[in-house]
Amino acid sequence: MGKIERALVSVSDKAGVVEFAAGLSALGIEILSTGGTARLLREHGVKVRDVADATGFPEMLDGRVKTLHPMIHGGILGIRKNTGHQAAARKHGIGWIDLVAVNLYPFEQTAAKPNVPFEELIENIDIGGPAMIRSAAKNFEDVAVIVDPSDYDAALEELRKKDGEISRETRWRLARKAFASTAAYDAAISTTLQKIAGDALPQNLHLTFQKIADLRYGENPHQQAALYRDPRSGGRGIASARQVQGKELSYNNLVDLEAAWRVAQEFAEPVTAIIKHTNPCGIATGATLAESFPRALAVDPVSAFGSVVAFNRPVDGATAEAMAKLFVEAVVAPGYDAAALERFAAKKNLRVLDMSATAGDEYGWQLKSVGGGLLVQTPDTMGAQPENWKCATKRQPTDEERRALAFAWRVVKHVKSNAIVFARDGESVGVGAGQMSRVDSVRIAAMKARELKHDLTGAVVASDAFFPFPDGVEEAARAGATAVVQPGGSVRDSEVIAAADRLGLAMMLTGIRHFRH
Repeated sequence: MGKIERALVSVSDKAGVVEFAAGLSALGIEILSTGGTARLLREHGVKVRDVADATGFPEMLDGRVKTLHPMIHGGILGIRKNTGHQAAARKHGIGWIDLVAVNLYPFEQTAAKPNVPFEELIENIDIGGPAMIRSAAKNFEDVAVIVDPSDYDAALEELRKKDGEISRETRWRLARKAFASTAAYDAAISTTLQKIAGDALPQNLHLTFQKIADLRYGENPHQQAALYRDPRSGGRGIASARQVQGKELSYNNLVDLEAAWRVAQEFAEPVTAIIKHTNPCGIATGATLAESFPRALAVDPVSAFGSVVAFNRPVDGATAEAMAKLFVEAVVAPGYDAAALERFAAKKNLRVLDMSATAGDEYGWQLKSVGGGLLVQTPDTMGAQPENWKCATKRQPTDEERRALAFAWRVVKHVKSNAIVFARDGESVGVGAGQMSRVDSVRIAAMKARELKHDLTGAVVASDAFFPFPDGVEEAARAGATAVVQPGGSVRDSEVIAAADRLGLAMMLTGIRHFRH
């Protein structure tokens, strides 16, 4: 590629464009521009030629047609070494355009506005911009294309150092970025319009995610991994958390942090969630976080070693001090006070994530790869609704049991199926996760509780799905449980309920299942 002599600059995002265009002009590069960009550049003293002068046609149809013209696309797409292209350009008076700096109408930002009129949404679908970007990217051997303002400074620096040229390596990198930009733009339009049409799960799924970081490895050292962010997430979720301190996050850290943050968000009152391999090994509420943490730790202090801890309140110094003796891989919370950060700083390897700027309702779909395809589902945002539960047994639960059942139901939603949780009001005391048989999950939860010296007498038990046989309820009663919450729906419900009545248990049916595979 020879020297860049002419550039087309037409941007929706005006950040840095004046300085960039001024830098191009100072290098003797002619600038073509359109509409608002041209006006802005002129206001700042940058010499600009209107695209309309180059095409011989004015901007028309309320700005819908500006650059869709052979004088523009011929100037971008012409192969400089092709003698036929050279001849055609001379015949029709087409001047080469060697650099294209374009970014697109803010469709995604417009779509994110509440109650945005459909007409406004449609008008923010860019046509000319993607066409120029794709043309320039296709012809990257002769044309440099810039779609991201963050690339302006580096491009100017290279032009200055290389006597007005941009290397093939840089043009190739910018072209790949340009095609990624238009692909993401089209995907956002398609997804938004299908959503407007009422397609909760669209017929054609277009996914575009931005790489945030390469990770050291995946679940195991022989696997490669990276973290990507959904650009439509609006800054919500673990992928947008700010790391305050600590070692680089691993793949497994992020999986556990996601699990920990989700379960902590189930509670309105201050809560500590201690997670190991995505399962809660200790969850407890309290009047303060400093009160809830020791209670959560006492549930299973052995498993808590090397865990991930989540809080649903900003962490204070007292809570950080309470954590001082426990080895924790990572902690996540919606903020930290100065005393907490000072205490955590003593543990330099502790990963501390701040979610204060990422709050909001859960966004998007849940995705899981399978061989040759992808499973997609809407997230399980169904919270506990004790007011809608039905008592299936002769005995109603006491007020204390009701509170404990609501707590247990919030926790069991976040335990791997088959899931069983024994709890008291505000505290888990036994967890059985991921067993092939539900009765084994009950036995393991009870066994863990007994090993840790927890008295299950008077505890309640939650099951994420129905009991297929009475044996699970019988085991829970044998361990000391007095009340049960479960979805119901088994063909043997009547046998299970009869067993509960025979054992004096109260049983609430939610009608909602919370499998977590």
